[in-house]
This record gives sequence, structure tokens and C-alpha cells, in this order.
Amino acid sequence: MPLPTNDGDLRFRMLLTALLGATAAAGLTDIVLDRAWSRDPFHFIFETIFVLGCLGTVAYLWAGWMQTRRSLARVEQALSEQGADRDAWRRKSGKLLRGLGEEISRQLEAWGLTPAERDVAMFLLKGYGHKEVAALLGRSERTVRQHAVAVYRKSGLSGRAELSAFFLEDLLLPPDDPDGPGAG
Repeated sequence: MPLPTNDGDLRFRMLLTALLGATAAAGLTDIVLDRAWSRDPFHFIFETIFVLGCLGTVAYLWAGWMQTRRSLARVEQALSEQGADRDAWRRKSGKLLRGLGEEISRQLEAWGLTPAERDVAMFLLKGYGHKEVAALLGRSERTVRQHAVAVYRKSGLSGRAELSAFFLEDLLLPPDDPDGPGAG
């Protein structure tokens, strides 16, 4: 059963449940007041099936709501745990990340990049594409591409992958890698 994606879905389900519940109640009242079973068994059977159908649909909707609430609670719990993990990692690594950021900035300056080229280089390192960088910096995509080419030319690197590897390659090695930095 698909999960409701917004308040409109929930309101619709509640309205439908109330409407079907009221219809079932009216049908039961009609069966009792008509005493139709004494004169016309088809009428009684038809109304009974109708009422049972309404009640079954109400039960189905309520079961769906309960399943949705449980699922939503699990998702909220997972998001909360993930957010807590992310926040803990940021607290633990904040000093190191600030240091890395400062070293990256120093290297970009050492390559003689202009402030605009440094901005483009930083966004490329973060994984943004040219079109996204252009939107974030309020520049044309062509200008961002020209800045990127200048970054690669001034750094002596051939593209985005080498730029990322220049700064991040050693961060991704296992701690006990015998071929890593300082091996020898």
C-alpha cells in the first residue's frame, strides 16, 4: 500500500473513512428499521453485503494508517540517528577539516589562482558540476568553464578528477596501508 505523501492524502483517507463509516451505520439502521429480511431476502442480503463492504473498507483504511504511522516512526528514528551520527562526526573531525580547508586554500593561492578561480576550484572539489557552480556563484556556465580550465592549467592538473585526487587521495587510504604516505 503506498504511503501518504502529504496532509491532503491523510485528510482524504479520514474523510473517506468517516463517509464509509456513516454509510455503514445508515445501512445497519436501514436493515433494522426495514425488517426487510421478512419480506425480501434479496434486499436484506444486498444491504448486508453493502454494509460489510463499507466496514471492510474502513478496516483496510485504518490498517493502512497504522502501517504508515509505524513506517513513518521508523524513518524518523533512522533520520534522527543518521543526523546524530553526522553531527558527532562533524564535532570529531571539525578541527581536521578546518585544517584541510586552510591547506587547500594555501595551495590554491600558491598556484596563483584568482579569487574567482579559487571559488570555482572549491566547488569542483565539493563535487558540483559547472552548471551548478554557475548557479551558485551567479555567473554564466561559460565563465565557470573558463575558470576551471585556468585552474587546471595553473595547477598542472588535467581535470576535475586529478584536482580532487591531488587533495583527497591520501585521505582515502587505509590507516595501515604499507604503500601509503610515509611508507618506505
